Amino acid sequence: MSNSVPAGYAPLNSETLPFYLCDKLPSHLNLGGEPAEWKVEEVGDGNLNLVFIVRGREKTIVVKQALPYVRAAGESWQLSLTRAYFEYNVLNVEAKFAGHDLVPEVYFYDQDMAIFAMEFLTPHVILRKELIAGKTFPSLAEDVGIFLAKTLFHTSDIGMNAVDKKALVSKFAVNHELCQITEDLIFTEPYFDAERNNWNSPLLDADVHKIWQDQEMIQVAMRYKYKFMTEAQALLHGDLHSGSIMVTETETKVIDPEFGFMGPMAFDIGNYIGNILMAYFSRPGWEQDHNKCVEYQAYLLQEINTTWQVFVTHFKQLWNDKQQGDAFPREIYQSGLGMSALELAQDTFFATLLEDTLVNAGLEMNRRIIGFAGVADFKQIADAELRAQCERRALKLARELIVHAKQYKNIDSIGQFAQGC
Repeated sequence: MSNSVPAGYAPLNSETLPFYLCDKLPSHLNLGGEPAEWKVEEVGDGNLNLVFIVRGREKTIVVKQALPYVRAAGESWQLSLTRAYFEYNVLNVEAKFAGHDLVPEVYFYDQDMAIFAMEFLTPHVILRKELIAGKTFPSLAEDVGIFLAKTLFHTSDIGMNAVDKKALVSKFAVNHELCQITEDLIFTEPYFDAERNNWNSPLLDADVHKIWQDQEMIQVAMRYKYKFMTEAQALLHGDLHSGSIMVTETETKVIDPEFGFMGPMAFDIGNYIGNILMAYFSRPGWEQDHNKCVEYQAYLLQEINTTWQVFVTHFKQLWNDKQQGDAFPREIYQSGLGMSALELAQDTFFATLLEDTLVNAGLEMNRRIIGFAGVADFKQIADAELRAQCERRALKLARELIVHAKQYKNIDSIGQFAQGC
């Protein structure tokens, strides 16, 4: 994939998009009415792309176009248009294994314009906004756990034959620009005085400076940066947080996988758990009633527990039933050593994965509080002192998860430490 801007590329807007779509929409995708009548709204509030909602008389779609720079930073931070290619292809792979119950449908991709169209989700709302509002979702933990199990298992050497797995690695290996953003923003910049860092200053100055001198924590962060760069375990979403999930009371859809690449499974799981933990610690900034605050925090901790348990249960079942996958071959475990040996292998696998997940959760929390691209859970708390209190507690847990992850043998015990923060 080239980093250059194709000759025919031009950023679209609400006026030009309908006429572009006239020639590009598949014949079966009829929005209804004439293009001039379509209502187009640019709604992109993320860091990278243009996002349009296009409403015809009969159907509404979402159109996403990459810009040749980071939208949140401006043209000074150049970025390849190929991220649209990766997002389109990750969505297709995720849909293949997790289904359209959990992943939106995509309709077409135009490489020259770095643009693709996808299903409009309604009445779905971004999960982060709903967590800030204190809402609960009965199926969220199960949905996310199943999404993680299916996508990570089926794109790993445990569930995929070696030839197809290596082809998948090759296909996504060139998403190096977005990988480097992750490497810089999560694993590197929060641990020194980087220009892009943006914390709650001056209230957290002492806390941040202490982190920069914390050799024990920084050594772990560097080790996990190396793991992130070298372990191609499975196809990751790459940016799985509460802003990349849309929900209703009964449905969950995972969106925005433009950071997708072949990496360590624990990165996706840890990112999601880290964001739920930030919702936990930010809760006093959004709920003044102490009892209601504690009750909602208990709900969030249970969400973490259930997500992990659902993930393990479904991943293990897929593993037990697998018909292919060159790692842990069936011939040895199902007809040779037997199921007891397979259970031992699985116990070891999940123990390591839990440790790595906790570390990644802590790194995500540090990154969002100290570095570039913070989260609304904290950023939008109006009282700076209250916000600092919430963030300080989160930083305390983040360090515990990074430095002492090995001590936690089950996911439940994290909640006990969180409550003590």
